[in-house]
Amino acid sequence: MKVENTQVQMRKGILEYCILEIIARGEVYASDMLEELTAARMLVVEGTLYPLLTRLKNAGLLDYTWKESMSGPPRKYYTLTEAGQDFLHQLRLTWEEVQDSVRIIRQKPGAAPEPTAPPEFAL
Repeated sequence: MKVENTQVQMRKGILEYCILEIIARGEVYASDMLEELTAARMLVVEGTLYPLLTRLKNAGLLDYTWKESMSGPPRKYYTLTEAGQDFLHQLRLTWEEVQDSVRIIRQKPGAAPEPTAPPEFAL
């Protein structure tokens, strides 16, 4: 079994949460989301991001507006709907619970030492 497969699955599991956190700060363009995710070492490709944004939009969690661009065609800017804000609130609570659970497990005697530097990964 390759550790990379498990690492990718773990990161895929939190990708939706991370995207919603980015959008929660205000209108955001998909390319800006990709840049922020890349800066955070979550190397997401457009082929992963756009279907996820479409799914979130279809679920009523996101909305978008088209805005003119100085450098090309109009751009689609995403925002959270009220349902999206509620959904994100629930994800935040769950994330805190998961972090606490992992912390409790890792603090048990004999737990593996903390890693020195997280690796980059791609989704």
